[in-house]
Amino acid sequence: MLPFTEIAGQKLDAEQRSYLEGLFAGLKNRGLTFADVDPNSAAGKTKPNLDALIFEERVKQELHPLDAYPALLEHAAANRAPDKENIFRFKWHGLFYLTPTKEAFMCRLRIPGGVVKSFQLRELARISQELTSGHIQITTRANLQLRLIEARNAPEILRRIQAVGLHTRGAGADNIRNLTCNPTAGIDPYELIDTLPLCHQLEQIIVNDRTFYDLPRKFNVAFDGGGLIGTIEDTNDIGVKAVKVAQPSLASGSGGIPVAKTVVPESSELRAGMPAEPAGKDACATIEPGVYFRVGLGGATGHKTFACDLGVLLKPEELLKVIVAIIRVYVAHGNRRDRKNARLKHLLQTWTLEQYLAETEQLLGYKLLRAPVTQPSTINPQPPPPRHTHVGVYPQKQKGLNYIGVAVPVGQITPKQLLRLADLADNYGSGEVRLTVWQNLVIPNIPDAFVETIKKALLKMGLHWQQSNLRSGLIACTGNSYCKFASSNTKGHALELADYLEKRIELDQPINIHLTGCPNSCAQHYVGDVGLLGAKVKVAGETVEGYHVFVGGGFGGNQAVGRQVFQGISFEQLKPTLERILNGYLRHRQAGESFQKFTQRHDLNTLQAIFSNDE
Repeated sequence: MLPFTEIAGQKLDAEQRSYLEGLFAGLKNRGLTFADVDPNSAAGKTKPNLDALIFEERVKQELHPLDAYPALLEHAAANRAPDKENIFRFKWHGLFYLTPTKEAFMCRLRIPGGVVKSFQLRELARISQELTSGHIQITTRANLQLRLIEARNAPEILRRIQAVGLHTRGAGADNIRNLTCNPTAGIDPYELIDTLPLCHQLEQIIVNDRTFYDLPRKFNVAFDGGGLIGTIEDTNDIGVKAVKVAQPSLASGSGGIPVAKTVVPESSELRAGMPAEPAGKDACATIEPGVYFRVGLGGATGHKTFACDLGVLLKPEELLKVIVAIIRVYVAHGNRRDRKNARLKHLLQTWTLEQYLAETEQLLGYKLLRAPVTQPSTINPQPPPPRHTHVGVYPQKQKGLNYIGVAVPVGQITPKQLLRLADLADNYGSGEVRLTVWQNLVIPNIPDAFVETIKKALLKMGLHWQQSNLRSGLIACTGNSYCKFASSNTKGHALELADYLEKRIELDQPINIHLTGCPNSCAQHYVGDVGLLGAKVKVAGETVEGYHVFVGGGFGGNQAVGRQVFQGISFEQLKPTLERILNGYLRHRQAGESFQKFTQRHDLNTLQAIFSNDE
C-alpha cells in the first residue's frame, strides 16, 4: 500500500502506481520507511534555553569542550590562567587547573590497561624534567599524572604526549575515565581470560565516538579476567568479571523467570545447579561450558555503593557491544540537572536493574542470557587469594618468565626512576611496564636468569620488590599539596605513618590502609581495612589536619563498607591511635583471623573499647 494516491493534485495512473510500489517495496526490504525521514528536522528543532541549564551543562552547550583547543592556545600564548568556563572545558584535554592550591595545571593521561612502553616512559620522564616540576604520580586508575605545568607549556606537553602514542582526551570531568584491567593480563597463570585486548578495543570505540564525551557525570569501567592481581571492578560504574561455567546448565534467555538454579562462582568457576521448573516451553536456553562475564552496575565507593550484578552472562565476543549499550542508556537518561545525583548509581536509585536491562536490550535488539545471582553470600565461598599480590616476584604462564610487582611509595615516582625503569624493561624484559590500581607497577616478561639482577637494581633506585604486610597496602590520594578539595596531606602522612608503625608493629597478615583527603574518596577509604578520611580538627583552639577513622572495609569476595570507629583525630594523635588499633587486633583476634573478619565480629562499642586500650 502506497502512503499517498496523488502527486500535486493529480491521481496516480497504473504505471506510476506500479513503479512506486516496486520502489517502496525495495526500500522496505532495506529496512527504510517514510517514518525514517524528517524533511525539516533542522527547522523543527529549537535551541535549549541555556539560562535554564546548570553551569556545567551550559558550558558544554555553548562550546563543546573538545572544540576548546584554540582557547587553550590563546591562554598559552599569553601564559594566562583560564577562566571558570575554560577550567572546566580543559579537563576534556586532560588538563586540570589547580587553583587555588597552585596556579598551574596537572596533566592526566589515558593509559588503557595501564600498559606503558619503555620509549613512552622515557618521553614522559623528559617532559616532566623539561616542562613540569618533576612531580609524577601513579593513580588508583592505573594511570599517570604530571604536575605543575605553566599555561604556556600546556599545548607542547599535549603534543609530545600524543607524539609517542599516548593521549589525554577525556581524562577528567564528564567522560569515561581511564579503562582498567588486570595488570598481568595475558601472563597470569591463574587468569580465566586475557582482558587486555577487550580493554584496548573499548578504548578505540570511545576515542572515535564523540557522543562518549558528553556524559551526565564521570564514568568508570573495569575488566577483571581473574588472576592474582584484581582491578576492584565492583567499585566501578561498570565492572565486568570473568567466570567459568563448568558444565551445561539451563537459564532463561527470553527475559522471563529464570529456569536455572543460581549460577554461583566457586574458585573462579561457575557451577550450575539442577534446573528448576521451567517458566514455559520456550523459556529455556542452554549455558554451555566456557568462560563468560558477569556485569555489575553502579559502583561508587565514595558513596558507599558497590556495583550490583545485572543478572546476565555475556560471551566475550558480545561483551563490548553490551558495555557500549549500557553506557548509551546512561548518556540518554542520567541526571543532568543535579551534579550531586548524576552518577549511574543515582539513576539506579530511581530505576530497577530490570528496567535498565530492558533499555539496554532495546538498544541491542535482542535479549541477554539470564543467570541471576540470588545468593550473594555464596558468590565466593572459597578463601580469597593472599592479598598484596601486586608486589613481589611471580612466575608467568609463559615458562621461564616472571613478572615483578614493584612497590612505589604512595604512587610517587621521579623522572630519574622512570628512565631507569625503561632501561630495565628494555634490557631484561619486553620493553613495557604495567601500572596497577594499587599505585604501583609491574615489570613483565623477566627471564629467570635476570630476576636477581632486577631485584638489586630496584633497591638501588629507591624502589622495592618485596611484599610488606603494612607498606604494600598503603594507598593515598593526591592530598592538599595539589588538590583544593583535600583537607590533609595524605601522601606525606601515609609515608610518616608507615615509618612510625613499622618500628612498633609486626604484622603476620597483610592489611590495607587507605588515606583520602575528602569525601570524593579517590583513595577509596571505605574499602580499606583501615580507611582514613581527611578532616580539619580543633586542638587547643587551633585548626590542624586530622582524620576520621573507618575499619572493616573490603572488596571482591570480602566486599564491605568500612564503619567509622573514631571521629576527628589530629594526625599527631592518629599515629598512636593506629598503633593501638593494630595491637588490639593482634591481642584479641582468633587464630588466623584477618583484620577485616576481626572487626566484623565486634560491634562498634566493643571495637572502640579494644582500640582505646593500650593493654
